[in-house]
Amino acid sequence: MRVSLQDERRNFMDVYNLNEEEEKKLILREYRALLRGLKTRIKKGDKALIRRAFEISADAHKDMRRKSGEPYILHPLAVSRIVVEEISLGVTSVICALLHDVVEDTELTLEDMQQEFGSTVAKIIDGLTKIANVVDGNAETSMQAENFRKILMALAEDPRVILIKLADRLHNMRTLGSMARDKQLKICSETTYIYAPLAHRLGLYEIKSELEDLALKYTQPETYISIANGLKETKRERTRYINEFIRPIKEELTKMGFKFEIYGRPKSINSIWNKIKTKHVTFEEVYDLFAIRIILDSEYEKEKEDCWKVYSMITNFYRPSPERLRDWVSVPKGNGYEALHTTVMGPGGRWVEVQIKTERMNAIAEKGLAAHWKYKEGAPRPHENKLDAWLHHLREVLNNPDTDTLDFMQDFKLDLFTEEIYVYTPKGDMRVLPKGATALDFAFDIHSELGARCIGAKVNYKLVPLSHQLKSGDQVEVISSGKQKPGEDWLSFVITAKAKSRIKYYLKEQKRTVAEDGKEVLERKLGHMGVPLNPHNANELMLHFKKQSALDVYYAIAVGNIDLKELKEFTVHGDKLVPPVKQNEPKQQEAPADELLKKPAKGAELVIFGESSDKILYKLAQCCQPIPGDDVFGFITAGEGLKIHRSDCPNAARLLSHYGHRIVKTKWAKNKEISFLSGVRITGLDDVGVIKKITNIISDSLNMNMRSISIDSHDGLFEGTIMVFVHDKEEFDHLCNQLASLEGIITVERIETTDQK
Repeated sequence: MRVSLQDERRNFMDVYNLNEEEEKKLILREYRALLRGLKTRIKKGDKALIRRAFEISADAHKDMRRKSGEPYILHPLAVSRIVVEEISLGVTSVICALLHDVVEDTELTLEDMQQEFGSTVAKIIDGLTKIANVVDGNAETSMQAENFRKILMALAEDPRVILIKLADRLHNMRTLGSMARDKQLKICSETTYIYAPLAHRLGLYEIKSELEDLALKYTQPETYISIANGLKETKRERTRYINEFIRPIKEELTKMGFKFEIYGRPKSINSIWNKIKTKHVTFEEVYDLFAIRIILDSEYEKEKEDCWKVYSMITNFYRPSPERLRDWVSVPKGNGYEALHTTVMGPGGRWVEVQIKTERMNAIAEKGLAAHWKYKEGAPRPHENKLDAWLHHLREVLNNPDTDTLDFMQDFKLDLFTEEIYVYTPKGDMRVLPKGATALDFAFDIHSELGARCIGAKVNYKLVPLSHQLKSGDQVEVISSGKQKPGEDWLSFVITAKAKSRIKYYLKEQKRTVAEDGKEVLERKLGHMGVPLNPHNANELMLHFKKQSALDVYYAIAVGNIDLKELKEFTVHGDKLVPPVKQNEPKQQEAPADELLKKPAKGAELVIFGESSDKILYKLAQCCQPIPGDDVFGFITAGEGLKIHRSDCPNAARLLSHYGHRIVKTKWAKNKEISFLSGVRITGLDDVGVIKKITNIISDSLNMNMRSISIDSHDGLFEGTIMVFVHDKEEFDHLCNQLASLEGIITVERIETTDQK
């Protein structure tokens, strides 16, 4: 049943016990809080502009309510406060944040914005409006990729567009509880796939961590609550340990005459969850639940010296792990992050991470380099040119006419999150590349044409092939030849978005040259049949020969992969080709969702879709092997009907953010008659009779059907996998608990397969 605007308003007022007058006071309170945050940055005339922007936004949204029932104007006010308080942007960005939904939601135009606030504000609002429907669930895949490209275009032109968009997304994530479950999953997937990596690349670590934590809260609520409770329960013990650890450091820093802050801070819930998954440990076994931060009040010229002094002092008290030293003071990260990180052995034999920064470094770590870049008074620091260099690299990639592809989305996302290495040109200039980059990546990073002509390289004066992986500190000299041309195999070993993008562009250009010959041959052949090579006929040929584009058809003709004798099977109606009808040919086009939902299903009692209990054909995805009780969604594939995926499937973020229009809301019906194959990974002490104990629980105690068991032992430990048939998640969890209770068992976990189908 649709909830009316009046009902939404009434619900909000009931929850917060507000009347209309108090609601107005709440809005005014938020507006005044925004002005207080801007107090030190407001110049003469700014206050009137902010007031005007607020009035326009309030009037534009006066009849609008959010899903929670609150007045819509509270959203742009909240976004504006994030922009000021958490990203440190100024008056122009606040005006744009207040107005970011106005052009999209009302009849006001960009011309109106320009007339009221000037061209800079209008340009930023234009950028925000263009990406307002990014990764739209109703858009085709190519359109979604194009929207992602628009985000990056906006970032390259003016980083404030993305910073405001990140603030908008952060507030939406903070208020996601009032959205429907399927909307929550889609928004969380976009967040982890696009927005968190962008926040990471722009140095907004606090925002990046919160976005990931909130996404985990809604995609895997049980995991989130379990870790949050674990942190809460261990807080007192953690605080006691931190105080013991920092006591001698505090005393020594005071003796040395430093002005400083020192405190322990828990790691983000998402980072703890990643450690549990990757290290295969329990919450109790994660040793670095927190990090010690030392923030120094140092002059800019003495920052590096002071950080190393403090590091040296700490190692007098605690033994460091040499391989865990990270020096981002001498060589900052590509996004401007600076700090010394070390891991030392603390009291009680516990490893503790210590981060040493100055106040300036900490401000950049929390609020991002972009916030301290061009829009602040005074010239930027030398290290801040890193952002300039990255934005220049971004513009180069985007200028490639073939960047509106899903491949580009995936390639560029790798550039956002990967670790970095630092390599040098023969003249000693430093270049920052992602870890795993090759000599060919380096060549393309220097210049696209140099990459295209590269035949090899000298790394530290030794000749190496194009595919040679570089390490930090390598000095690289590119060897090129005017006769060289990019090859298809190059794509198998380059990893940077720029290199992949340019190689694909050159390959396509080569293909286009060859395809011109095929096109001429086709035009002559069609001419003999009395029909032109128009878009309709080209499309019919694409479908008939099963090619992705007309270019592929022309190329296949040129290289002899298509026999034009098949054109005899076509008939001609006017100026149109009509393809032959093939008997018993399977239908190639996928059925739309509404058609698919009408089909009868095998084992249909298992799943209920949407608001009805229509029976449809489905398959269980191999990449996550869902069982009843798992939180799931349906995905309509091109050739295999409907596939059911778990919401925490390794492929969920990609599917939900790329193919929103193919997602079907799904839930399980109760059915104890159908069993599902699921796997358990188990480790423990290699004791006599351990296999018998395990099989007794499965077969005798729980009366389950076991398909296979595989146990391998080494140095007193064993690791095994067991495939069993279960009816639902509740039964599976009970099995895991029973196995975990056996003496000598260390870990019991569900098998997460990595099949990408």
